[in-house]
Amino acid sequence: MTPPTVSYWHVWTDGGGITHQTECALTEFAMQSMGGGAAPQWNAGIVKGTANVVVCVLPVGWIGQWHENPKPQWIVPLSGRWFVETTDGTRVEMGPGDISFGADQHAKPDSRGHSGHLSGTVGGEPATLMLVQLEDPRFVGARPGIFT
Repeated sequence: MTPPTVSYWHVWTDGGGITHQTECALTEFAMQSMGGGAAPQWNAGIVKGTANVVVCVLPVGWIGQWHENPKPQWIVPLSGRWFVETTDGTRVEMGPGDISFGADQHAKPDSRGHSGHLSGTVGGEPATLMLVQLEDPRFVGARPGIFT
């Protein structure tokens, strides 16, 4: 059996403080049981350690003005749609099943005074997101490829 590949968007900051989004992939899957007699499944142990889990509901028309992710965090839309725009001009819209990793810490203001990213809801329904915020400082400002 061939292990799966799962895509995600990585929001990151380059050495000049400009933020970007790079499509990456999780590829380190192993066929294992979760225990308790469950049949084997594909698992990728991405991070071990302390994390906070937050579920948030962004109202219709919500805009999170330019800001950095408060902590390195995995963001998974559960319902509705939302977008993330970085200072390099890239805008990515995401919905259920999409994944983003926010690590744009250390961003610097661009010529318009924008720093980090802009985010908001898309369409006529709220966006419900699950965030898994990582406490490990090695993920602050992490660049694409850290999870491969």
